[in-house]
Amino acid sequence: MDRNDAGDSRVVILYKGGRLPSWHALTPEQREAYEEAHVDLMLSEAHRHGLRRLEGFRLLTPQQDWERFWTIEFPSMDGARAWIDAETAPPYGRYGYYEYHLSIPWRTNYFSSWVADPPPASPPSDADPHQIPVLSADRESVVLLSFGRWRPESGELSPEERGDAERLAMLDSVAGKYGLRRYEAFKLLGAQDDWQLVWILEFPEFDGAEAWIDAEVAPPHGHHSFRSFHLARKWAPDYFATWPARS
Repeated sequence: MDRNDAGDSRVVILYKGGRLPSWHALTPEQREAYEEAHVDLMLSEAHRHGLRRLEGFRLLTPQQDWERFWTIEFPSMDGARAWIDAETAPPYGRYGYYEYHLSIPWRTNYFSSWVADPPPASPPSDADPHQIPVLSADRESVVLLSFGRWRPESGELSPEERGDAERLAMLDSVAGKYGLRRYEAFKLLGAQDDWQLVWILEFPEFDGAEAWIDAEVAPPHGHHSFRSFHLARKWAPDYFATWPARS
């Protein structure tokens, strides 16, 4: 754990989600009624447990039933448990694909100097999140979702043998050249076979994401880690920014 994360009690749900085919067999009236009831329930949990952030990303290439990736942050585990229970509750919960992973923010300040062109903060909105607008993806930037971990044998290698310095230098160069807008990372509380860390990277154009992928898989460091990548767009960011509990 990085020293920047010490004592941090926040928990972030990393959620791979989507709609099952059975959702589309419902009538428009049924879908609307289920959605409205679902939003009311989730907003109640958000306010009760102090939701700090809800952010969604739509994959450009859906992976079967997995269509969107979400980061959902609470100040404690109680909120995360309540959110998951409410989100999967019927009737709405019968028609969703749910894959949840609990995590903590990782190295929150370590790579902040790499962010060359952060987007301006959105002004606070007085919009009522109970009123669901037409949702759409934000096409002003591209988001790269990166999942990975070191291979087990990499721990027996020195930083020089793994190419740690070369990797950092290449990524730093890509960040500056292509105007990295966001660098955010999360560490799972329980590691998966081929990933334990998740990175969310935002660039103004696709060429930045492509260059970042090339740098991550380049040898020698690329030979000593698992990596998977997904391109995405931010999903209705203005609307979901209205969800966190207001003080």
